Amino acid sequence: MNLSKYFNQYRSYFGKLSELQVQGHEQILKAAIDAGLSIPAIAYVLATVFHETDRTMQPISEYGKGKGRAYGTWKVNSKGVKYCQTNGKGNVFYTYDEYPFLYYGMGYVQLTWYDNYKLLGEILGVDLLGNPELAKDPEIAAKIMIVGMTRGLFTGRKLGDYFKPQMTDYLHARKIINGMDAAQKIAAHARKYEKILQVAMV
Repeated sequence: MNLSKYFNQYRSYFGKLSELQVQGHEQILKAAIDAGLSIPAIAYVLATVFHETDRTMQPISEYGKGKGRAYGTWKVNSKGVKYCQTNGKGNVFYTYDEYPFLYYGMGYVQLTWYDNYKLLGEILGVDLLGNPELAKDPEIAAKIMIVGMTRGLFTGRKLGDYFKPQMTDYLHARKIINGMDAAQKIAAHARKYEKILQVAMV
């Protein structure tokens, strides 16, 4: 990877770069290349972060920090115990005394729910349940994203479903993260990133 070529190409497609944007690109590129992803898959990962972080390329917290959502709301039972759902099914709970955190979206992509923090923490050997803010550490956030997208841990869909030797489907790859929300916009970004990578990865 020739980073000088990469960033020169980036500027021609997307404009100026801040130092934080440079750092974010470098962190994501390292994680994606280390994972052995193809150029189209790396392009899609970058396009996803570009969209999810509002171009900052930095791990962020969900706007509103889960307010109004089940994973971002404490409830209180008849005995005065504060509790929250562990997943979207709503039939398992954890208490405030066990873990005094709400597991709202954090990272390059929005990792949500207690169960997902627990699973990714176990895979990476990081205590995300005890310290959920680690999901915003750039290195950890990149690993969470790459593992989640390659294994299909976010929605059941994975990069390998859309990126194969004879297949590149930038449009429907959005289902890896969030249905078809902003799918066309992200696909357009991915096509630009692919051209950037083709020049830089020589």
